[in-house]
Amino acid sequence: MTMQTAEPGTETSFVTAGRKGRRRRDRSVDPIPWWLAVVGVLVAGYFILPTLFVIPMSFGSSGSFQFPPKEWSLDLYRNFFTNPKWIGSLGNSLLVAVLASILATIVGTAAALGLHNLTGRVSQFVRTLLMISMVTPAIVVAIAVYISFLQWHLVGSIGGYVLAHAAIGVPFVLVSVTSALGGFDAKLLRASASLGASPVRTFIRVTLPLISRGVFTGAVFAFVTSLDEVVIALFLRSPFFQTLPVQMYTAVTVEVDPTIAAASSLVVVTVTLLLLIPMLVRRPKRR
Repeated sequence: MTMQTAEPGTETSFVTAGRKGRRRRDRSVDPIPWWLAVVGVLVAGYFILPTLFVIPMSFGSSGSFQFPPKEWSLDLYRNFFTNPKWIGSLGNSLLVAVLASILATIVGTAAALGLHNLTGRVSQFVRTLLMISMVTPAIVVAIAVYISFLQWHLVGSIGGYVLAHAAIGVPFVLVSVTSALGGFDAKLLRASASLGASPVRTFIRVTLPLISRGVFTGAVFAFVTSLDEVVIALFLRSPFFQTLPVQMYTAVTVEVDPTIAAASSLVVVTVTLLLLIPMLVRRPKRR
């Protein structure tokens, strides 16, 4: 039985040929085509362009809208924080957004946990029912809310704002918590029960820490959605209670108030920072 030995340069040539072939395959597969990158840049520029005009205008004088401003000042911001009309509407928006996000987080988390253990058409039907407010046009939701709340005497009340804004925030919490439950191991629940822990203690000590990032992300999105909502707020507003988006809408349609530039800049910056928080929050790496 004879053994054939490869020449010294044969193995190297095979390795080199394999690397060349791998490079050719890698180059031929482009996950992001150049035209898609160009379209993405154009779309991003289209959305960012208004902000590039509004923020500089917010540092102009309080007389009128000017771009670029002839004089740089903080008059519009000073007027925003000293005018009871603007600062009052900001306080109303923050109050409603906090309460609505808390309620939406509780309901959305409970729904996600309940639907996680269900299968079949019942689970799909309930999930679709909870997601209706996300895909339904805002004007349709606003009309339905107004007709219902008018009969329940909730129009113009804080409770009406909170219930309506929580309803449109629940789908965001449901999606976020459901995604977090995708990697959840049910054996941990059985292990906790075998050690004598009650269901409430198991949820607080086992389930909630593992899905906390999804819950937090959903709460942030629910808060931002409530803070930015204007269509439903227009139907529910009253002379004694209105939110910041409604005040901004009034400043454009009813009266020409340049303070809206400062209000818009503050809302854009606040919403952007809040949306970046879930992206910056990371779980600690396991050692």
